[in-house]
Formats: sequence, C-alpha cells, structure tokens
Amino acid sequence: MNIDATNRPDDAAAAAAAGGVFDIRHLSVEQLAQLGVSQLAYVKPVVMNGAPGFAIHAADGTPMALAADRDVAIAAILQHEMMPALVH
Repeated sequence: MNIDATNRPDDAAAAAAAGGVFDIRHLSVEQLAQLGVSQLAYVKPVVMNGAPGFAIHAADGTPMALAADRDVAIAAILQHEMMPALVH
C-alpha cells in the first residue's frame, strides 16, 4: 500500500503497520517520539550511590536499568535484541 503526501498522520501509522510506504513529514509529535523506542537504547554514564555506573534508557528517555560496567550495559541491551547507542 502506497501513501502519498496528502495523507494524515493516522494514515501513516496504518501504512507502517501494514508494511506500506508513508511520508515521514506527516508524522505527529507522538508518532515521532515513538520512533525506535522498542529498538534503540542509550547508555549514559552516571553516578549511583557515590560510584560511577551506567544508566540504560529507552529511545524516548524512559529509564530502563542501571549497570556498574559499560560493557555489561551494552550486553544487556543486545540480549534484549535492541541497538545500543552511547551518550557522552
């Protein structure tokens, strides 16, 4: 199913769900915020209980986990079939 530039954001979601093509310029703010949420996780250095650690966040910023080691954080993301991204 092809969707052209005249379609609304709700049509874009329907097209994506059906495996079709849609115009990304017509995504709503909510749809844009959900891009990659289930596929991408960020690793960010933090201080937890006075010790360095690494926080794992979903693409939308939702905290998911803490790890004492960066490699452990990345391994946890990969184990859940997500793509890790480092935040400096």
